[in-house]
Amino acid sequence: MRRLNILQFITPAGFYGAERWVLALANNIDVNCVTCDLAVTRESEHQDLTVAEVYPQAVGEVHYLEMAGRFDLRVIRQLVDVIRRRQIDIIHTHGYKSDILGLLAAKKAGIRCVSTPHGFAGNVGFKLATFIRIGTYMLRYFDAVAPLSEELEADMSRFKVPPSKTRFIRNGVDLTEIDAATQNLPAGDSQEIFKNIGYIGQMIPRKGLPDLLAAFDRLYAKDESMTLKMLGDGSQRAELEAQAASLESASAIEFLGFRSDRLALLSQFDLFVMTSSLEGIPRCLMEAMAVGVPVVAYDIPGVDQLVKHGETGLLAPLGDVNALVDYCCQVLTNPEMARYMVTNARKLVDERFSAARMAREYEALFAQLVNPDQPEPSAKKEVS
Repeated sequence: MRRLNILQFITPAGFYGAERWVLALANNIDVNCVTCDLAVTRESEHQDLTVAEVYPQAVGEVHYLEMAGRFDLRVIRQLVDVIRRRQIDIIHTHGYKSDILGLLAAKKAGIRCVSTPHGFAGNVGFKLATFIRIGTYMLRYFDAVAPLSEELEADMSRFKVPPSKTRFIRNGVDLTEIDAATQNLPAGDSQEIFKNIGYIGQMIPRKGLPDLLAAFDRLYAKDESMTLKMLGDGSQRAELEAQAASLESASAIEFLGFRSDRLALLSQFDLFVMTSSLEGIPRCLMEAMAVGVPVVAYDIPGVDQLVKHGETGLLAPLGDVNALVDYCCQVLTNPEMARYMVTNARKLVDERFSAARMAREYEALFAQLVNPDQPEPSAKKEVS
């Protein structure tokens, strides 16, 4: 069978979960079977286009699409030009803007289209909410929609995506990248008392970071040698920095912004805390578990696929800061418990959440869409 030509299309909002997902797929795709190009929109001179800058050249070409402002239908013409010039078989979109623009370009060019939903933001303004509603409405017209968690799979029914078009392919983390980035790091002192708490991700309302700051302030009151390192950026960063400055623990809180060395910094954490109210299956949590950092998180759909309470981490009820503080204390003062959970967590990621496994399932989906006589991918039949 000839090599398939796939175009990944994303409108980058930084270098976070969806962007890293695209890179993880590219790093693990079989280049003997698939050429995997990347198209990104260039919307402003300050936009973070790291995903395009680090995209592996051996996998496919990178295409920059000029966009006037935050939404520009003229991008469709540019996408169609790329599709025709590169003889693309399937366009694979990520996010509401890329879903809208990518679907219209696919229909115009007469090719197949696949969407991978990465999660849907809540508590947003009217304009953004309208675009998200349009994007979710259009999912039903894709040839396939591949949600990456059971929660997102259930959302597809709510969005009236036909079951015949839904292909559940579980999220995966790039273990090759993680192991390469951490294998030469100096080993920590096994006698060191756990002190460093960390977070990596977007700083937006659904991440619940005010709760993390409040919890850390109470932890710091018990032990002033603790630190909190927050990596990432987003619309809520200034508000969070103001909250942190008002706390007794202000001097122990660092906002580090986006960091290209996030995996090296992650490996130095003694505890990773996630306070999100809405997630798919969060990549940053998978990375922490793969690196060997114990995790405490709020118990929400998606997160509960990774964190089994007492086995691979600890889960606090959503919004329960008291429980969050208690579970953080348990991990930070009980190295034996922490070692037990990180061993189980890495095993879980290896077995069920690797990007290599994920890439094989996408390759099968792409092949089946181009050659419908082939059997459907086994991912659809996967049992949780």
